[in-house]
Amino acid sequence: MSEFSKSALEILRNPQATLKWYIVPMLLFVLYIYYKELSEKNYNVVLGAIALWGMDLFNEIWNSIVFHATGFAPVWGTPAVTGDTALLILIGYNIEISLMFAVMGIAACHALPKDKKMKILGINNRIVLAVAFTTMAVIVECFLNYAGLLTWEYSWWSRSFPWILWLIGYLPFFTIAFIVHDMEKIKNKLITVGTLLGIDVLALVIFGSIGWM
Repeated sequence: MSEFSKSALEILRNPQATLKWYIVPMLLFVLYIYYKELSEKNYNVVLGAIALWGMDLFNEIWNSIVFHATGFAPVWGTPAVTGDTALLILIGYNIEISLMFAVMGIAACHALPKDKKMKILGINNRIVLAVAFTTMAVIVECFLNYAGLLTWEYSWWSRSFPWILWLIGYLPFFTIAFIVHDMEKIKNKLITVGTLLGIDVLALVIFGSIGWM
């Protein structure tokens, strides 16, 4: 097992060792943002954002499974020795990341033009924005890795080879968020989001109960 992984396990779901006051106002800010969106009936934005958050959680679940299967390291980790967190939820998933993605979906969906068919440089705006947001997110993540806040211990998931990170790590997030946002019927949005979150919960219960989380 890598030293970074050992460090992360020391604080995994151990709030007595890590919990800090700043997480309370952070949570309130996120709740305020969602309440504001709901009060303005921006259901497309809210459901698109929840879909993005749910997709991120799905990635965090399989990342934990990779760590259990290899016994060496997750694809990405958030260790105690280089990063600081108020709560490490999964081996590569802390409370700050969770709240960040909750707000990221709101911002991304608000950036969408009302005209779904509008083109930017001859390409549908949804595709352009998904690619743009994905690229920006990968750049930020590379800086986090450079700073040691995120650890990558596999050669195929690294700053020198960011394409898998781009394709698997972020593009699905914005794609599902935009698809849900653009669905015509609220019923279809709710079914899609509910299914995604249901898969997340089921996976957490099953793999958590057998000690893989």
